[in-house]
Amino acid sequence: MRLPFFGLRAGILTQLVFLIIAAMLLVNMVMLNFSIKDLIEVKIDNGRLLIRALQQNLDDMLENPERRLQEIHANPRFTESAHKLLSMGDYSKALIIDHQGDILFSKGLVVENRQPYLTQAMEALSSRSWSVLYSGSTWGVLWLGKRDIHIAAPIFLKDRSLGGITIGSSLDPIYQKLRRSEKMILLYILLDTIVLALVGLYILSRIVVKPIHRLLKMTEKYQTGDGDIILPAPENTKNEIGDLTRSLGVMLQRLDENKRELKEHISSLEVANRELRQAQNEIIRSEKLASIGRLTAGIAHEIGNPIGIILGYLDLIRKGNITDDEREDFIIRVELEINRVKNIISQLLDFSRPSRGEKEVCQVHEQIKSTVNMMKPQPMMEDIEILFDLNASHDTILADPNQLQQVFLNIIINAADVLNDKSGRDEKPSKELKITSRDYDNSIEVRFQDNGRGIEKEKLAYIFDPFYTTKDPGKGTGLGLSVCYRIVEEQGGDIYAESSVGESTTIIVRFPVYGETGERTQAPF
Repeated sequence: MRLPFFGLRAGILTQLVFLIIAAMLLVNMVMLNFSIKDLIEVKIDNGRLLIRALQQNLDDMLENPERRLQEIHANPRFTESAHKLLSMGDYSKALIIDHQGDILFSKGLVVENRQPYLTQAMEALSSRSWSVLYSGSTWGVLWLGKRDIHIAAPIFLKDRSLGGITIGSSLDPIYQKLRRSEKMILLYILLDTIVLALVGLYILSRIVVKPIHRLLKMTEKYQTGDGDIILPAPENTKNEIGDLTRSLGVMLQRLDENKRELKEHISSLEVANRELRQAQNEIIRSEKLASIGRLTAGIAHEIGNPIGIILGYLDLIRKGNITDDEREDFIIRVELEINRVKNIISQLLDFSRPSRGEKEVCQVHEQIKSTVNMMKPQPMMEDIEILFDLNASHDTILADPNQLQQVFLNIIINAADVLNDKSGRDEKPSKELKITSRDYDNSIEVRFQDNGRGIEKEKLAYIFDPFYTTKDPGKGTGLGLSVCYRIVEEQGGDIYAESSVGESTTIIVRFPVYGETGERTQAPF
């Protein structure tokens, strides 16, 4: 669950407070710069008025300026008036010189810091113009600022330039006043931030947060599937968020309808899949029964021979005109023939037994040999020579043995049918079916290669399709290799064919081997 201080309101409030404080502080810094500049301008204007007042006093006190300007330092009236004017103008330092650079009046200056004032007064005298200079540095309001200000001007008496004057003052009082006012300003900024943040939070909550919460409730209701999606009232759709809410509601309604339709389709597909799987299993069983039928015809002939032999021996024994040794030999022969019949019937019963569909550890080579042994008595295998080249070092797989045997049986029957079909086939010295196995990465590969007539390239791609057959009508259903394909695929393997027309056809089957650790490895198909 999302904690309150990680919620949307907390985020909006934090960002809003930050923006308001940042904006107000920036405005305060700008206004502070303007205030400092304006106060210093006022200070300069006061200094200029003070210099003009001093010049006016000199003009009133001196009848002959050229003769008596050098005596102003001895005039107590001017000294008292100058001190009074400087104190009223908040200037604590002053320096007056004559046209020769001699100091006529000095206030608040010692020898060590007099030189800058003297130099500025000389420059004002020579240039006959005003000048304003700053010196030193001190802590201002928020950053360092100039510490002192110096104003210099030439002295004009009776429209004649007779000397120069420099007055100076510290800017600390200005900074102190601004620092006192800055405390109040920061307090007002804090109060304004609180008020604006609360008002802004209320407005944004009403415009943004509540509609977004409605959106979240709609999506949560859709996720949990509790009830139907309710569209917002028309009066709530006056802005973009309201339009978004309505669009989302319509979309969720459509998604809900699509979800219901999808569930219905999935249910119908599950039913269809079950029916399809059942039909496929029926096809496999039918093909297996067809194979059993073909095997039964051959086995009936194969069983007839040993039964005839048994009956002959029993007839000889019944007549009794034989020696004891002959009787013992006949009994042993009868027993051998009975065991032969038993083995044939046992193989047929094992194959006809219904598959449990459960996978177990089995050996591919044993299944191949067992299938070949079951096929050997068949008339179709009389002239066919089966060659083995089973070189795979690992033939243990995890599969259904009964279905695995059905795959090998169908492939061998197809090969036998091809080898026994003389139509379109050149006469060859022998009929051969070569069964080989080899290791293939993490798989075992088994090849069934006959030296029959082969299959055309354009037909080769369809031999695993249901009901497709290259045999003559009435000689096959076309389901044998299709069933093999499905069984091999279910066992996690792969099956495909290669063929050269007039030479041979090879069916290749691959199965992932079962590892020594008891885990099944995957074959790179």
